[in-house]
Amino acid sequence: MATIQDIGVSAAINILSAVIFLLAFAFLRLQPINDRVYFPKWYLKGSRQSPSHGGAFVRKFVNLDMRSYLKFLSWMPAALQMPEDELISHAGLDSAVYLRIYLTGLKIFVPITILAFLVLVPVNWTNDTLEGLKVEHSDIDKLSISNIPFGSKRFIAHLTMAYVFTFWTCYVLLREYEIVATMRLRFLASEKRRPDQFTVLVRNIPPDPAEV
Repeated sequence: MATIQDIGVSAAINILSAVIFLLAFAFLRLQPINDRVYFPKWYLKGSRQSPSHGGAFVRKFVNLDMRSYLKFLSWMPAALQMPEDELISHAGLDSAVYLRIYLTGLKIFVPITILAFLVLVPVNWTNDTLEGLKVEHSDIDKLSISNIPFGSKRFIAHLTMAYVFTFWTCYVLLREYEIVATMRLRFLASEKRRPDQFTVLVRNIPPDPAEV
């Protein structure tokens, strides 16, 4: 039986973990020794030089510029506002697809959450089934389907919302899949032809008796 305190503790742990990982990513991104890891596309294009070359020994591994740490998250709004074509050219196709994954999650779950609070929460909350059964429960349980009595017509609301949520999720995923597939085809068409694009791995070739 979950309580509001349990949900609060779980949310706090997840939020704290996300913040720690974000700070670790931002800190490691600013270190000269990791520059090639975070900006490989720029090195392939020859538009960036390693900051670990030259200077004091410590500066080759640790960024000692304190001002850069004050704006270590400035790249996030810039990446979100950048057009997709420019983002692909700047950071690669994977970065653009990665951002679309987050946007897809928002497109799916924000409407579902709003619809659930407008329809399912009132349907569940306005029953007193759990109180009539004299079972131990919390206020969170009253928001769930367990607070609806057996055989109630209110189950129709849950069944309808299940179809709506499923249809909306499949529709958004289909649309995003089409967009990402188109992005990938355009990206491959704009790239220079490479041998690995036309390489085919052939396995399980039967042995030639003449070579045995």
